[in-house]
Order: sequence, then structure tokens, then C-alpha cells
Amino acid sequence: MESEFTIDELAREAGMTVRTLRVYNERGLLPPPQLKGRTGFYSEEHLNRVRIISRLLDRGIKLNGVRDLLEAWDRGDDLAAVLGVSASTAPAPAPAKPVPVAAETTVAATELAERYSEIPNGLARVVATGLYEPLDATTYRVKDPHLVDIAAQLMSAGVPPTRVLDEIERLRDDCDHIARQFVDMFERTAVRDFRRSDRKSQDVAELVGHLSMTRSMPGRVAGDLIGQYVARYLEHITRELGDILPDGM
Repeated sequence: MESEFTIDELAREAGMTVRTLRVYNERGLLPPPQLKGRTGFYSEEHLNRVRIISRLLDRGIKLNGVRDLLEAWDRGDDLAAVLGVSASTAPAPAPAKPVPVAAETTVAATELAERYSEIPNGLARVVATGLYEPLDATTYRVKDPHLVDIAAQLMSAGVPPTRVLDEIERLRDDCDHIARQFVDMFERTAVRDFRRSDRKSQDVAELVGHLSMTRSMPGRVAGDLIGQYVARYLEHITRELGDILPDGM
């Protein structure tokens, strides 16, 4: 039996606010719900459509453009290939393959101190870097499992612990700078314009679109650029070792 959702349940499933869904309804992006008594119920088709709207907004398409695309799709135009989704299922975007999460959740202070014994004030450094946090005087807890696993992988590859923590600290600083720059642009443009607007449903919809783009764009752009630069800097290594590396490396 197909799932049914009230607007509150649909908002939870889609990871957005009820107000945003009401804007989508007002702008004609969502078909009306099926009424049962005084309550409107939404289907899996509605949830799939909301996910498609989110993906289009993430690509920087404004609400009017999203509506035009969906109307074309409803007419039967072949847009599935363009959107990269199946019209019948339209699943949520597949998450990036995660870094394996650290198996340990807590570690003895003595063991952690030994692990980073090459580093002056090693326990203080791993706390400052955001890898661990103290539970008490004898036990530390993993604070960021992904960073802990990345640190372990780098050290297993022969990178000295001091260099590992240095690079993680630089990476945090670089990411913080990128995030601040994008949020600053968002606040100085989209938020500024919204504060000056009449705050009608169209203004809210535009703000929602810009907010969605601001959340997704920095990671996507940074990931693409880093991939390009890594490939560039690896060229001399792949040229040197090309005879022994597998094809495509």
C-alpha cells in the first residue's frame, strides 16, 4: 500500500519546513493533496516531486524555471535524462561514498597519548584539531569519526602524526574560509533583498532557492576543483610510473 503523508509528515520526510511546502503548493509546483475529510494527504509521488524540486534548486534554477520544467515533464517531455532521475521513482540524490567511520567511540587517555607521542602536547592537539574530546581525566571520546579515520589512514600510509594534524588544521581553516565566503555572499545578496522585500510567497520561494543553493554549492565546487588540481599535481608521478601502473590510473 502506498504511503500517505500529512503536510507535516511530508515536510519531515523531505527534510524541509511546512512553510516551504506551502510555497510550492501556492506556486503550482506540487499537485494538490487528496482530501479525506478536512485533512490533505500527500503520496510518494508528491515526495518524489519535492526531491526533484530540491535537486533543481541545488543547480541554481529559480522557482519559475523549476515550475516550467515540471510542467514540461507533466506534458510528457523526456526530462528524466536531463534531471538524472527516474520519473517513476525519482529517488533522493545518492550520498557520496562515506569515509569508513571509526570503530572506536572511546579511547583511554594513555593509549591516545601513546598514539600521538611524537607530538608535543599531543592530547591537547587532537582535542584542538577536533578529533577527540575528553570525557574525564582517563578517557577520550571520538568527536569526528571521519577525521579520526582519515588521520589513521594517513598515518598508516607513513605520514608523520605531526604532519597529519597540521594538514587537518589547515583543511579546517580552508573549509571555514570557503563556507564563510559563500554565506557572506548569500547574506549580502539574497538575504539583503529578502529583508527589503514585502515577504510575499514569491519572495520566500526565492529565498528558499538561494538558501538551498548556498548549502550545496560550496562542497560541490570545492570537490570539483580539488579533483582537478589533484589530477594536475599527480601528472608527473603517473608519467614516471606509467609503465607499471594499471591502465586508467
